[in-house]
Amino acid sequence: MRYNRFALVSRYDIIRATASIMSKKIISFVIPCFNEEENVKYVYEALKAIASKLKNYECEFVYVDNGSLDNTRGEIKKLTRKDSNVIGVFLSRNFGPESSVHAGLDHINGDAAIIYESDLQDPPELVLKFVKKWEEGYDVVLGVRTKIEDNFAMTFFRTSFYKILKAVSDIEIPVNSGSYSLMTRRVVDSMQSLPEKFRMMRGLRAWVGFKTAYITYHRRKRVRGKSSYNFFRYVKHAERSFFGFSYLPLDIMIYTGFLLVFFSFLFIVGYLLFFLFFGNPIKGAVTILVAIVFFGGIQLMAMSILGKYIQVIMEETKSRPVYIVDQILNSKRNKKRLYSHGK
Repeated sequence: MRYNRFALVSRYDIIRATASIMSKKIISFVIPCFNEEENVKYVYEALKAIASKLKNYECEFVYVDNGSLDNTRGEIKKLTRKDSNVIGVFLSRNFGPESSVHAGLDHINGDAAIIYESDLQDPPELVLKFVKKWEEGYDVVLGVRTKIEDNFAMTFFRTSFYKILKAVSDIEIPVNSGSYSLMTRRVVDSMQSLPEKFRMMRGLRAWVGFKTAYITYHRRKRVRGKSSYNFFRYVKHAERSFFGFSYLPLDIMIYTGFLLVFFSFLFIVGYLLFFLFFGNPIKGAVTILVAIVFFGGIQLMAMSILGKYIQVIMEETKSRPVYIVDQILNSKRNKKRLYSHGK
């Protein structure tokens, strides 16, 4: 029997090449979008150029449209028709920025996930450094902003927020670390398995732990489109962070209460002694009015803080999904790996 040596070699090469491809690890880019029709294409081109340099990895691009009001959905659909490695996840409405990241992580197939915001303010070249740190054995690689090209007021507010959060939270949340990061599959699975609905990705990422590396960079100015974030949205985000990851407000209420009771007791004793020896030193209703306003304000503030914690409890007990999916295009998700909060 004659053997075609070239045919055998050819088949062997095909088998070896197939095995090589199948053994490649997958990197999933999670790209949350809201009214980013001008940036969708440019984000894809920038990340695709970076992916071409990662010869030992397969890459997929998971776009999450969080109920955009412009043509973001249409632009993502164009990419899904052009590239089968682009996955489009379209939510039924806007569920907030945390929900879009959560939905994207639910629909990845990769061995690692890189969250990249669609405003293109974070340098995509940093991905190569992220992957290098991953290869060195780190499970989490965070991009830490050393400089942000933004107006002074927003930069000051953002920096102050992270510093205060770090001081009051029960976990170590790095200052000026945004969503731009790489997380391995086990980190993603650990985060997605957490049942809470009142979510803050930065806090959960810190809470699950694992070996973490930090890479500093300068965050650029937005070139296209307009940010949907404003001062009031930042305040809302700060509120979610404080009440989701810190019990310090409750501690302050307790200790303030003890101090007020202690000093009130001293004041009453001192007043009685003064009254016995010198008569009534205080006349008029002004002092009483001031005391009522002061203690009434403290009580109202304490009740408001308690109300916020009760709000968190109510959100958790409702057990509503974090998001609802309207449509998925090019889905390849591994259902065995999926921890879905969107069902």
